Amino acid sequence: MDRDAAKQAAAEAAAQLVDDGMWLGLGSGSTTAYVLEFLGRRIQDEGLNVQGVPTSFATERRAQAHGIPLTSLDDAPTLDLALDGADEVDDAFRLIKGGGGAHAREKVVAHQSERFVVVVDPTKEVDRLGTRSPVPVEVLPMAATPVMQTLDELGAAPTLRTADAKDGPVVTDQGLWIVDAHFSDGIDAPANLDRALNDRPGVLDHGLFLDMATDVLVGHPDGAVAHRSAT
Repeated sequence: MDRDAAKQAAAEAAAQLVDDGMWLGLGSGSTTAYVLEFLGRRIQDEGLNVQGVPTSFATERRAQAHGIPLTSLDDAPTLDLALDGADEVDDAFRLIKGGGGAHAREKVVAHQSERFVVVVDPTKEVDRLGTRSPVPVEVLPMAATPVMQTLDELGAAPTLRTADAKDGPVVTDQGLWIVDAHFSDGIDAPANLDRALNDRPGVLDHGLFLDMATDVLVGHPDGAVAHRSAT
């Protein structure tokens, strides 16, 4: 499957959801990078007046390169629309995000948005969360070992995410570390895992996004896009 073509199809459809005057949440990742490209073209061609809140340093740089005006939640605490990708999405619109390590900011932006649209290719659709992607857990460095012990008790195989281009752990935009929680047979009860991680001292946030997505756009290599809505 031509995943790149599928991503572009979904991204172009997502960019078409933007209306003049909107305050936007701008997600991170390879699919969202295409969303920014298509949105930038609409701004240039149609004169759209929008402002976006980026969820990572990389998104900020890409948005600036495509001529997308940026703001922050200080000036726009409530957003009209957030556009972002996902590592996994199931039939109940539950997500795993954070393959790029930006899940904490992505979750804040999604929560502050009236509408949260997830943009994916078909490989991201799963019947059971956790079957293909680990759940990233962002932790204080001093809490990494205790959090990993907790994850082990919860049935996961935790690993500290390490960097490819440097020695040592991946460091997030918040200056924290990421522990990836791998579940060999998927996650039995995502809501229970969500609560357990939220209650664990030392955890800033994690990559389970439950009851947040309002729409899912699934792009296909032939240009077709399936649009599912939770409402």
